[in-house]
Amino acid sequence: MRKVLVYLLFIGIVFTSCEQSNKSGMIGDSEAVFYPQNFDAEQLLPSFALLNEPVVTSGVNDDWKIKPEYYLSEDSLNAIKIPVGEAVDLYGTGEVFGDLNRSGKDVTLWNTDNYAYGKDEGKRLYQSHPWILGVRPDGTSFGILIDNTWKQYFKLTNPIEIKTEGPAPRVVVIEKDSPQAVIKKLAELTGTMEMPPLWALGFQQCRYSYFPDTRVKEIADEYRKREIPCDVIWMDIDYMQNYKIFTFDSVAFSNPQSVNDYLHQKDFKSVWMIDPGVKKEEGYHVYDQGKAGDHWVKTADHKDFVGSVWPGPCVFPDYTQPETCEWWGTLYKDFMATGVDGVWNDMNEPSVFDGPDGTMPEDNWHRGGGLLPAGSHLRYHNVYGMMMVNASREGILKVNPDKRPFVLSRSNYLGGQRYAATWTGDNASTWEHMKVATPMILNLGLSGQPFSGPDIGGFKGDGNPELIANWMAVGAFYPFSRNHTENNSINQEPWAFGKTVEDVSRVALERRYRLMPYLYTLFHEASIDGLPVMRPVFFADTKDQNLRNEQEAFLLGKDLLVVPQYVNNPSLPNGIWKTIHLLENDKENDGYQAELKQRGGSVLPLTKVMQSTEEYQTDSLTILVTLDKEGKAKGQLYMDAGNGFGYKNGEYAIDEYSAVLAATNEVIVNINQTEGSLKSKARYYKVGLVSDEGIKFSEWENDGLIKIDCKK
Repeated sequence: MRKVLVYLLFIGIVFTSCEQSNKSGMIGDSEAVFYPQNFDAEQLLPSFALLNEPVVTSGVNDDWKIKPEYYLSEDSLNAIKIPVGEAVDLYGTGEVFGDLNRSGKDVTLWNTDNYAYGKDEGKRLYQSHPWILGVRPDGTSFGILIDNTWKQYFKLTNPIEIKTEGPAPRVVVIEKDSPQAVIKKLAELTGTMEMPPLWALGFQQCRYSYFPDTRVKEIADEYRKREIPCDVIWMDIDYMQNYKIFTFDSVAFSNPQSVNDYLHQKDFKSVWMIDPGVKKEEGYHVYDQGKAGDHWVKTADHKDFVGSVWPGPCVFPDYTQPETCEWWGTLYKDFMATGVDGVWNDMNEPSVFDGPDGTMPEDNWHRGGGLLPAGSHLRYHNVYGMMMVNASREGILKVNPDKRPFVLSRSNYLGGQRYAATWTGDNASTWEHMKVATPMILNLGLSGQPFSGPDIGGFKGDGNPELIANWMAVGAFYPFSRNHTENNSINQEPWAFGKTVEDVSRVALERRYRLMPYLYTLFHEASIDGLPVMRPVFFADTKDQNLRNEQEAFLLGKDLLVVPQYVNNPSLPNGIWKTIHLLENDKENDGYQAELKQRGGSVLPLTKVMQSTEEYQTDSLTILVTLDKEGKAKGQLYMDAGNGFGYKNGEYAIDEYSAVLAATNEVIVNINQTEGSLKSKARYYKVGLVSDEGIKFSEWENDGLIKIDCKK
């Protein structure tokens, strides 16, 4: 039996543990943990995924279905077989290229800089989520969490086969009546995302790179002149002095404060990139500080590891050391003081151009600290990016304690939703990559990460008008919605492809911004219970096996179905789903906009069209009502300040909407605040009753009880 310390606060990560008994058993009403006989706690703990060390309260239930079997594989790797039964559909495994339904697929969990997903057929990408969601024919579901950071291999068959290049890990299994309940339990075990600032839900424009600073201002001006909604302009590595992090080019970005001030005056926010690679250059303040503090990852013979990245020879912070994380956080003080709003941590697999397989050698050495023991890069590689973004977030919070940090990360690990949003890396400007973006986002959501999206338009190569129009039309409904392309491609802003694409983009984004009250409410829900913002269609009816493989249409929340125009014969849920239009004058009938269908029994809150979330108001709301077969509907609206942390002290409001068809042939809508201390001023409502014939609107009212006549 191994004694482990009770508590450690490690730069925002709470490791909790108890007497480690290595005994399999129940850790909750519907969760069990399984240990191999040779479990090596020193090599596998503390957990990076789990918030709390599981406590076994009893033996495994006699009727427990999913039981791992440990063995040594033919190639002498620790391995696990997990029989899951016949006709089970498997999902999850995080950021993966390919189909939504992962049954029969192979996945390698080894974070990899994978340009255009060309390495290993995209079977290993930038993140590792050792998590599998299984859905049985009757809708009952299970989740399997392999609590292991070491390199490992999944074969999603029956039985599931898992091999690891480290010690045999423990396995946590969840059993629930639905996949939604499994995802909620996963969030309870691994944590939920924090509420992002409202502006992070707006549309965002990026390029590698907008350069010099006058080009950044031109992009902002074009968006406002053309009245295309947008909230954020991004700065890639060319803003730096010779690609050195935490510096600014002395000529092209000589006054970053003025750039940020200009963007803020135009109601834009800015996000700037910071990589982990620190140029090995005497006199460069980041290198000098890091060398003085002995903060670098070591080689196997305990020398500073040096590898090539954008600046040339670089050293890399060892984020397993608490003192290194503290130091890293201090670097953000002067950086954020220039008016930077968000931070983009890229290249943090870590990517090393001249390293084996494009990263560090597996025998590099991390020295650890606190409860993190020293260990090889083979152990810590998959959590390197997670540790980086956690240290970044904590440093930014210390600089701006009254603002919600926004950090985007390319690399991460299961549970990393606690620290950063993500995107799906360097995709390509192809129809295949546009279509695969949806199942990639969905599987990230099914693996605990609700805030994600791809590079809209594609990163590698040149897009074309038809591709960009379709991608912008569907991309307006991704949780993270950003257009991004590489430096040697053609321009990819909405107006770069002519009037048709510009108009399609404007309409798509106006639809997104009208839905902002609903979207923000979904993000609040995700921060509470972990349910994805963007969900697979089978969530509408978990027993309908015809929906299990649908991966082009998708749900936003439970009430809105998004069907892209390019989809042929999608599998859609039965029941009442009414087509809705969010804009006037038939703007949405351009042949590109995704069809939006509202679920019967739901109420959707909408706001006005705006150019950025700086204009966001909930004083005048349109609420769309689609009745169920019993003539009823319900909905919800979450509101807070849009930034800061007052909501954690009750400074928020949740309004509940309930609608019912009365005997008088009127629909009566009742609106009540049910939670929170945030009291809104008088609010005006217009109710839209959705039917097969269209939407019938009431007059504007400022009462909490609104009636709309259903008579023709």
